[in-house]
Amino acid sequence: MNLIVEIPDEIVGSLSSGGDLSRRVLEGFALEEYKSQRISKAQLRRLLGLETRYELDGFLKTHQVSPNITIEDLRRDVQDLKSLGL
Repeated sequence: MNLIVEIPDEIVGSLSSGGDLSRRVLEGFALEEYKSQRISKAQLRRLLGLETRYELDGFLKTHQVSPNITIEDLRRDVQDLKSLGL
């Protein structure tokens, strides 16, 4: 799905100095949806196009967002450790 966001011309100049405006809008929207618990970590990762959970954790840390760790996340981590023989 493509989404169009209208931004007044007189504001665009000051907003575009911080890098890729489209990406910043996507990241801001995605972070708010995650913090409001409307999307999961896996959905957030896919929405942002991040390859791994570690990239997502780095993204969350950069944006000073504590990850919402679920029991399923812990189970997956335990399974990963077991598969490594730990």
